[in-house]
Amino acid sequence: MRNSLPIVPLTLSLIAAVPPAYAQYQLPPAPLQAIVDAPRAPGLGLSPKRNLVTMVATPALPSIVEVAQPELKLAGLRINPRTYSPSRFSFGTDLSLLDVATQAELKLHGLPRQLRLADSAWSPDQRYLAFTHVAYVDKGESKVELWLVDVKSLQAKKLTTEPLSYVAGTGFSWLPDSSALLVHLKPAGLGKAPPATGIPSGPATQDSQVSTGARQLRTYPDLLKNEEDARLFEHYATVQLALVDLAGKTRLVGAPDLFIGARLAPNGKFILTQAMQRPFSYAVPASSFARRVDVRDLSGKVLHLVASRPLEEGLPPGNDAVSAGVRDVSWRVDAPATLVWAEAQDGGDPAKPAEIRDIVYAQAAPFADKPVVLARLGSRFGGIQWGRGDLALLSESWYKTRAVKTWRIAPDQPASAPQAVFAYSAEDRYNNPGRPVTQPDAAGLPRLLIGPDATILLDGAGASNDGDRPFIDRFSLASKQKERLFQSAAPYYENVVAVLSDDGTRLLTTRESPTERPNFFVRDLTQSGAAQLTALTHFPHPTPQLKDVQKEQIRYKRADGVDLTATLLLPPNYEPKRDGPLPMLMWAYPQEFKSASAASQTTGSPYRFNAVSYWGPAAFLAMGYAVLDNPSMPIVGAGDAEPNDTYLPQLVADAEAAVNEVVRRGVAERHRIAIGGHSYGAFMTGNLLAHTRLFRAGIARSGAYNRTLTPFGFQSEERPFWKAQEVYHTMSPFNNADKIKDALLMIHGEQDNNPGTFPIQSERMFQAIKGLGGTARLVMLPNESHAYRARESIMQMLYETNSWLDKYVKNAKP
Repeated sequence: MRNSLPIVPLTLSLIAAVPPAYAQYQLPPAPLQAIVDAPRAPGLGLSPKRNLVTMVATPALPSIVEVAQPELKLAGLRINPRTYSPSRFSFGTDLSLLDVATQAELKLHGLPRQLRLADSAWSPDQRYLAFTHVAYVDKGESKVELWLVDVKSLQAKKLTTEPLSYVAGTGFSWLPDSSALLVHLKPAGLGKAPPATGIPSGPATQDSQVSTGARQLRTYPDLLKNEEDARLFEHYATVQLALVDLAGKTRLVGAPDLFIGARLAPNGKFILTQAMQRPFSYAVPASSFARRVDVRDLSGKVLHLVASRPLEEGLPPGNDAVSAGVRDVSWRVDAPATLVWAEAQDGGDPAKPAEIRDIVYAQAAPFADKPVVLARLGSRFGGIQWGRGDLALLSESWYKTRAVKTWRIAPDQPASAPQAVFAYSAEDRYNNPGRPVTQPDAAGLPRLLIGPDATILLDGAGASNDGDRPFIDRFSLASKQKERLFQSAAPYYENVVAVLSDDGTRLLTTRESPTERPNFFVRDLTQSGAAQLTALTHFPHPTPQLKDVQKEQIRYKRADGVDLTATLLLPPNYEPKRDGPLPMLMWAYPQEFKSASAASQTTGSPYRFNAVSYWGPAAFLAMGYAVLDNPSMPIVGAGDAEPNDTYLPQLVADAEAAVNEVVRRGVAERHRIAIGGHSYGAFMTGNLLAHTRLFRAGIARSGAYNRTLTPFGFQSEERPFWKAQEVYHTMSPFNNADKIKDALLMIHGEQDNNPGTFPIQSERMFQAIKGLGGTARLVMLPNESHAYRARESIMQMLYETNSWLDKYVKNAKP
């Protein structure tokens, strides 16, 4: 008998146009349901003084009733019209504090009765914790409220009755002195949203002359379509900035505007604002709209125009293309009020020869003096980690070659020459030095943790032939020598979450093993043996019925000698020689590389927790399948070669190597293997079914199959269709749908918001296979995006996948 999940009356309208077979959501077998409903660990956030932790209860998956709430898709954004905030469907349901020293949980009082916590932030002095709560009001309406927790008394209160309004970010931030918050409010006189008339006032027009020269126009979703859309977007994007003090007193900051960002200077006296301006565009999202970047005082008065950026409908071709003019404007966090930004010297076009690609400038308040040059770079500016006047770390990178460089600069002596610190390839995980460790300063801003003699701490993944082994190093910027303070060791995987002491000897880590889920620990390196570790949390195993899942990190070779890695998962108590081969599900995602050596590097760790999630393939261990998770699928283009010029032969060789290895091990047999993937993994699945008979079935979720529908590049491919037509045609499974002889299940969210994976990709691919007499099934999930959110949708996804595997793989004959 088929399990089914009835739809409540509120959502009957969602299924009115769905074929009869989809009149009800379906439930998968009970073992898969148990994985979906397994308890979740709370989310943790460390305080500025590193002695308290917020614990936010993570709820179960939202229902389709929650996910089907009204949602506006405007200018590349998704907005909840009831709350005047970004659409979201999962909220924290409880909030408490954890004392790091005593491991005691501190309960808070006065929280909302039905807490729906969206975002939280500690005050820089740690006396308060602010959070936003999405409150229900009358007649199905909601609003975002700002709440405040007094950490000493553990008492929470609503800070203001005025609703917040923001289409991006969190809608609030602390002043550096912790005396108040800068808040994005719904303007008092905004009125109701413009009603949709359904009657056009004229045609929607676009003009190619708005842009000059060749431009990449990616296939963005959710764009404005007409002037009615533009007026609606203008309404919801209009924000009133305000300062709200700890007593709830509100002081307006200037007039309402289309603010998309507002950052306080470290001294708390200025606000760096970005406000969108018309004309809007029907071709690009809000992030490319015209905008003014200004410095204002706390009354809202404009003191300095930083930049007036025009509408930008596309960038020059190439992954290293950037905007012309002023970009990446921010505050220097270790100075009272100094602006920092980058400007491309090649017009943002990587195809133009240029010895200097970017110049990084700084300008201090009152912004009257000429900007000073902090650095001249041969590639693209990647950001700065600030320390003090004589020490900051600046990074640059060039995607085409994967080259990354880090320089030491002295921001207070801009004329001094930068000193090289690191130079490596972004894809060379073995030689990645790690990330410099930062800590919040008195204003709550991230600063480099600098020790004696200009030493810093580096936090790295520790990739090696044996897998990832996270580490903390002490690194001397003077001598370039490093000292390893900590490294994860078998049989555990221990990852550093935060450094608790300035000298790096006390760490907050998560520690896990194949049978122990990640829990938080304090590691004191001044102690020895077991005394180093103090457990902060004791989260139980979420799926104890699968505690004895077997896992092995395996290594094998591609036919051309490239080393490959995969994680082999087997059901509890399974033994290959005794039980024989199992049906298998492989789940993968291809990746481009510029060198075979980087492609050959080991990924993952054999000591990580055997997490069985509903989202990945491991769930099907519960149904008796073997799983090969994340088998390497490298596509290598060494030197000047483009990886995708040989995409298909390399992809086939990757898959053949994986199949050969699991068959050699006796855990699978060739006629009972399925391949699957999400997004670019779905694209891979379509290609493998079109060009091989290695797999009896495919599971393709939220994929793209016709690359001519993404003509200005996709994934890491930077050439437009017109310069690589053969590559686009050859790589498109849609063009080879007549060659697909094995069963393909396609699942797609009806409201996919990912550029390039529009739902029409799956619809047309299904029509092609069906029209050509092939075997395919298309499942379109109502109200779902690129990743699926509703419990009903996840259950349906597992039901469909399990049914497909049972029908075409589990009992398949040679």
